[in-house]
Amino acid sequence: QVQLVESGGGLVQAGGSLGLSCAASGRTFSPYAMGWFRQAPGEEREFVAAVRWSGGSQYYADFVEGRSTISRDSAKNTVLLQMNKLKPEDTAVYYCAATGPINKHGFVSRRAYDYWGQGTQVTVSS
Repeated sequence: QVQLVESGGGLVQAGGSLGLSCAASGRTFSPYAMGWFRQAPGEEREFVAAVRWSGGSQYYADFVEGRSTISRDSAKNTVLLQMNKLKPEDTAVYYCAATGPINKHGFVSRRAYDYWGQGTQVTVSS
């Protein structure tokens, strides 16, 4: 069984930066990709960014393109999300997710991900 644990959330002022980290554990961890999603109160959980485990190709939602960077360290089984120029509308619970070893539903759909972390709160004050 794979377990994902996020860290790094917190309170930041608008225009500031924050880095989120996700550590994966499991006997055989070899996802096709890992991603970050977020969910604001009363909203659907939405895709933020994803990275292919092999090769490191990155994918971003339009609203974070140019402001965020996702990266992975396959040796440490971790994925990082660096967010810059944060806006109040970025306030949400951020979830780390991992697919299985095969890409079944792309990167944007929640259906693509088999494992989820517990989430970490990011609050951006204006």
